[in-house]
Formats: sequence, structure tokens, C-alpha cells
Amino acid sequence: MNRYGVPDPRQHASSASGPDGHFSGKPPLSSIGPNFDGRRIVQRHELIASGMSGRAITEAVRTRSLLRVRRDHYALPDTDVHTLEAVRVGGRLACVSAAVELGIFAFDATFTHLHVARRASRLRSPQFRRVGLSEMPRNGVELHWWPLIEPVDGSEYCVGARDALAQIIRCQPRNFAVAALDTALHEGAIRHDDLPDIFQQVPDKYQDLRALIDARADAGQESVLRRLVRDAGLRCQIQVAIDGVGRVDMVVEDCVVVEADSRSHHKEWAQHVRDRTRDRLLAERGYPSLRVLYQDIFFDPAGVVRAIEELVRICRNGSLRS
Repeated sequence: MNRYGVPDPRQHASSASGPDGHFSGKPPLSSIGPNFDGRRIVQRHELIASGMSGRAITEAVRTRSLLRVRRDHYALPDTDVHTLEAVRVGGRLACVSAAVELGIFAFDATFTHLHVARRASRLRSPQFRRVGLSEMPRNGVELHWWPLIEPVDGSEYCVGARDALAQIIRCQPRNFAVAALDTALHEGAIRHDDLPDIFQQVPDKYQDLRALIDARADAGQESVLRRLVRDAGLRCQIQVAIDGVGRVDMVVEDCVVVEADSRSHHKEWAQHVRDRTRDRLLAERGYPSLRVLYQDIFFDPAGVVRAIEELVRICRNGSLRS
């Protein structure tokens, strides 16, 4: 095994050699290792330098133990599709694809977003390394051509956080862009003094987003929910501490508690018990509460706003059913 986790065929003579001692058959995937020493892409000259022969590389590609992503660039079979497409095209992960890589909120990262230099040449298809990019449809890969704030930020295959956020502001719906900025600050992917660089990179029509950022939000869905409520003309405070209950996501119009729930935070029954107890304690203190699901926030935002508005009306005027 070499330092990249790729097998030297001489070390597998007993399990992967034919009667004549030549390397044959599929090298065990476990022998190639779970990654390339923490890397996803390794170049041919690095494999050769580490002791793997050209014949062994060819055999590993033939048996799909290695993927030839682009000329002289190789990956393990379980490498994520966005990285593979970035390498094939000849760009770096950008926008929402970079956000996922960097731990920043991104609502829809199904399609690969890539940054490509304006003067880049020999760009290839995201699916076929021998086909030029301009010779066929791009199949959902979104290209970003704007100059970068700092080209050396990030990694060889992903732009830095500041550039990813500037791209998201230009590319994604406003509320999703605010959520990305919130989570980037909350998680420490950027600092507040990075914001001038980010907003200097985007057109004037986006400058008002800066005033909407609030790094106290724990998650992207909370940020989007906050913007839905405020866009509806309702006042709200976030991350409010209530005596005997603890901190809640949001209090709307000083009377309705709204919390954004997701599956990742409600996998265990104990978590459901905790939340039901909190709802009871809120009711004892005169706060009607509403828990809204991730899918409702993003796929039925109007329904979420109507429910909140009705609870606010009940707080002010009493129930029509009473």
C-alpha cells in the first residue's frame, strides 16, 4: 500500500496475480483505501511516484477500482458527483455546491455550480472527459464566470467562502442568500469584517441584503422563516429566552412562538418529549406555539404565513370558534 492508499501490485501477488505472477483481476477496493490520504483527486504522476505502476493504474481503471476523471486525474469510485464534474469540466465548485462543501446553508444543491476563469481553455463536458464543453448541452451544470475576490482562497477544487457567498447572492433567491450569509457567520465560515469584500463584489441592487443578516439564527430554515414572517409585515424577535422554557426560535408580534423543526433534530423520542413539554410550558405562560416543518417553510411558505397570521389574530381578538 502506498501513501495514497493505492495498492502496489507487487504487494498483492497472492490475491491478485495469475499463475505467471503477473498482476491480474480486480484489486480489492479495501486495499485502495477509503480515500487518497484525505484527498479526493490524485494525479497520475503522484501515483507513479508512490510506487504504483502504469499497468496497475490501467487495470484499476478497467475494473472500476479507480475512476479516470480527466486526463491524468483519478478518483475513488465513491467520490461525490459534484467534485467529479468540477474536475472533468476544468473548474472549481462554486455557489451552492461550494456552500455544501464549506458547511454553509444551501437549499437546492442538486446541480453542480462551478467557477471557471473567463479565459479558461480545454473545458470538457461534465459527463464525458473526451467531449468539449461547448459541443453538447451542459446537463444542469451552472457556470459562474465572475472574477473571484481572492483566487487562492478555498482549495484546488472549491472556491473560498467569500466567493461562494457572493455567487449565491447573485444566483439564488434573496431569502436563501440571506440564510446562507446567516449560517456562514454563525458557523464561523466568514467573519463580519468579510462582508465588505463580499458586497463589493455584487451589483448595487443586492446591497440591501446586508442589513437583513442576523448571525444568531441556528439554521438556514430559521433564517428563511424569519424573512417570510417579516416580508408578511409581522414583527418578530429571534432566539428569545422565556423563563421556565428556555430559548425559542422566534416570537411573532410578542405573542406567538414559532419554531422551525427538521428531521435531523428529531430522530429520537426523547427529543419529541422535550419539545412537547416545551409546548405545554409555553401554553401555561400564555404563548400559543407553532412548529413548522422544513418542507413547509420551503414548499408551502404561504400556508406557513397564513397559520402564523391566524394565531396572531386569535391572540389579539380571541378565537372565532369560542
